[in-house]
Amino acid sequence: MLVVIFMKTMLIAIDAKFIHTNNAIRLLKANTDYPVDLFEYTIKDSLQNIRKDIHAQKPDVLAFSCYIWNIEAIKELLETLKEEAYTIVLGGPEVSYDSMHYIEHDLADFIVRNEGEIAFDLLLHAIDQKTPYASIPNLIYKDKDQIIQTKLEEIKDLSKLNPPYFFEEDLPHLKHKIAYIESSRGCPYKCSYCLSSLEKSVRFFRVEDVQKAILYLMDHGAKTVKFLDRTFNANKQTLAILDFIIQHHNNQTVFQFEITGDVLDPTIIDYLNKHAKSGMFRFEIGIQSTNEETNLLVDRFQNKEKLFSNIKRIQAKNIIDLHLDLIAGLPKEDLTSFKKTFDEVFLLGAKELQLGFLKFLKGTKIRKEAEKYKYRYEQKAPYQIIESDVLSKENLTLLSGVEHMLDLFHNKEYFGQHMHAYLLSLESPFDFFKEAYLTSKQRGLFQEGYQLEDVYSFAFDRIKDPEILYRLKQDYLLRSKVKPKIFWDNTIEKESRKELLETIANQTKHSLQDLYKHTIILRHSKQAFVVLYKNLQAYSFVIEK
Repeated sequence: MLVVIFMKTMLIAIDAKFIHTNNAIRLLKANTDYPVDLFEYTIKDSLQNIRKDIHAQKPDVLAFSCYIWNIEAIKELLETLKEEAYTIVLGGPEVSYDSMHYIEHDLADFIVRNEGEIAFDLLLHAIDQKTPYASIPNLIYKDKDQIIQTKLEEIKDLSKLNPPYFFEEDLPHLKHKIAYIESSRGCPYKCSYCLSSLEKSVRFFRVEDVQKAILYLMDHGAKTVKFLDRTFNANKQTLAILDFIIQHHNNQTVFQFEITGDVLDPTIIDYLNKHAKSGMFRFEIGIQSTNEETNLLVDRFQNKEKLFSNIKRIQAKNIIDLHLDLIAGLPKEDLTSFKKTFDEVFLLGAKELQLGFLKFLKGTKIRKEAEKYKYRYEQKAPYQIIESDVLSKENLTLLSGVEHMLDLFHNKEYFGQHMHAYLLSLESPFDFFKEAYLTSKQRGLFQEGYQLEDVYSFAFDRIKDPEILYRLKQDYLLRSKVKPKIFWDNTIEKESRKELLETIANQTKHSLQDLYKHTIILRHSKQAFVVLYKNLQAYSFVIEK
């Protein structure tokens, strides 16, 4: 009887967050006939525990999926594994464009550059069967003292790949993690700060296969499905995929897409506004800057008029959730220009606005041009900007504070729709977030920590409109499940309080004693807003005069 013993391979992903799912290692497993064990961690996990798992598994081949968020942790792990007998393979964007260090310092035996599904399978066969590596594409390795780089190849026919979506062991996690799908690879645009600009072509998966994956993930309880396409609407099958989701939707799953806003066909927007349900779709649109010179310097050609028109079209029906992105630190965008960009984009009224900072990713054109704009950036991942010829370190510290306050006052939705409406009424939302940051810094709140009332009080000090203030106070009272601290003058005459509480007691099952003890009353010109805090619940009542 012939017994075949395969070598043991361990594939490790270290994700940025627990909710993330690493498709790369699943693609490698799905596209090899060798037994591969997947191990998934987060950057918060102990490296000592990861080492223990590795030693317990005793793999022949140990492979890591490398990105900017985990490369420093992986480097540390590799240093401790140098003396072990494992064959170490590295892959992913963080080692595809700067590979020599790991080979020269004997931290890895093989680097798989760019797409790895075919190369990784061939490599496992070659390691196991002790055959030459020279014909395997996308490899870097050392042969004696010589470093060998094999030819680079893209996978032209993506339909030949086995999909990574159907592992039974992933099913229990679909309700708690983001599921990722590809309908294409590559990007038609060449933005100089983006790794996707380095890919030669845009290729597409068969729409039938994409639809099959969508249906499977929905049927098995996925709450969030995010498409990894760098420009989802570059696909001619965009509407076919969106319509398939609408026709088969389970009223639970949210689908997220990265969209290039100025080339999005308005008829697609109109179709979704007419046929989709609210909350079904989330579009992420990278605007980055509205400074035309800046965009041209990073090879970004953006029609602002069409872009803003499409965004307003999306916003008009409130069907598609909209997430917009900005990048601080792009060439020739100083603080004054960035403030203009920020205000223009914020006032479009999107549900979420992300303020990111320029990163100098290995292999990108902007990294090679760093001297041109006197850029200084962190030498360790994520290689974030420190300063440039038009932005000082102090400017960037200020923008980081604005980002913090943007998340606090807007993106995390602590304040509800009334704060959103107030911010949209301002001439410069940027100045509001800037002042919020400077005030918090002056009060030492960043060092000492702050409570929700600290944040609300800042807003209340600046809002003069009594109607907006009344609504925001309601939001504040309803955020808590226990009776919160009141930091404004809220004096209520004894007789008025008694009359209001007796009215509520007569109309509900709540006792007058509980109402006296556990309520807060807001008086307004035409009504009173009363909140009762009981059994970790907030019950609100509106009493008209």
